[in-house]
Amino acid sequence: MKNEDFIRKTFELAKLGKGLTWPNPLVGAVIVKEGRILGEGYHHQQGLDHAEVDALNNCSESPEGATIYVNLEPCCHTSKQTPPCAQRLIAEKIKKVVICNLDPNPLVNGQGVELLRASGIEVEHGILSDEGEKLNEVFFHSQRNKKPFIHLKLAASLDGKIALPSGESQWITGEKSRQYVHELRSLHQGVIAGAETVRQDNPKLNVRLPQYQGPQPFRIIFSRSGNLPPSAHLFTDELKHKTLIYTHTDLQFPFPNENIIRCETLAEAMRDLFERKLINLFLEGGSDLASSFIKEGLVNRVSLFMSPSFLGSGKNALGDLGLTQLSERPFLTQTESRWIGEDLFISGRLK
Repeated sequence: MKNEDFIRKTFELAKLGKGLTWPNPLVGAVIVKEGRILGEGYHHQQGLDHAEVDALNNCSESPEGATIYVNLEPCCHTSKQTPPCAQRLIAEKIKKVVICNLDPNPLVNGQGVELLRASGIEVEHGILSDEGEKLNEVFFHSQRNKKPFIHLKLAASLDGKIALPSGESQWITGEKSRQYVHELRSLHQGVIAGAETVRQDNPKLNVRLPQYQGPQPFRIIFSRSGNLPPSAHLFTDELKHKTLIYTHTDLQFPFPNENIIRCETLAEAMRDLFERKLINLFLEGGSDLASSFIKEGLVNRVSLFMSPSFLGSGKNALGDLGLTQLSERPFLTQTESRWIGEDLFISGRLK
């Protein structure tokens, strides 16, 4: 097997931790000696062993003199719950380390490589780096920009409508699409919605999948006026402690002060969410809030579920973006598409 094959294997292992490692990245590791795989590992969950340590612990024999393949630079700092990986690799007398991406975290960012090389370990990096960036797009964005990665979900008819003039919107897309939305929620730390969505739909914004036992996302509500229905699920159900409200003013009903964040701008809210280590967020509605996020340059990925139907008049998926010429329009790159049931699913990075 070539270096690229082993790095692709680390990607497969890393994905086993999807939805469980935040705010840490997805990382897998493979230890190889004389063409034989001695051990494999991945980062299972935030607070547990990192991929390199997991692979070392799973080795069938001594890893001395072996090569370890890992999709992210081994960490070298001690300001975290788990011990540093670079030092462990040195102690285990690993001969060579092959890395996909350097870690953008300023506490690492090449320092892990320097430490390994200073200890006589051969290091090679940059293998399949574009694929590695895509795997950890959320982590790389948040570390480089110090703000959350925002994934906007839209569900609309062929003519771009999300509801009838009466407000009726359940359901434009099919059952399989709605189930996939719950799968997407399970991969994010928080789900964002606006006050109008709360007033109109009374959503739960949680993960409702059979046998799902993973963490439930935070429900993050934006309301300038604080005019929210006190009886809504978000403020009364068993997950109400995971509801955060960003508002300009006081609420009209009692709610824990620590869950109410006063802020004037979306930028302020993004800074607060980043400081809370909520870096991977799913924006579900409504159209005005989505448009505001786009205009502020805060949306990083868009996923559109398009029903093969027409509504004619009704509510648009997005509001005014303030465009004056076509060259200003945001567009998707790195797009992928497929059918989910009878709906067309399109996802891509927003440029």
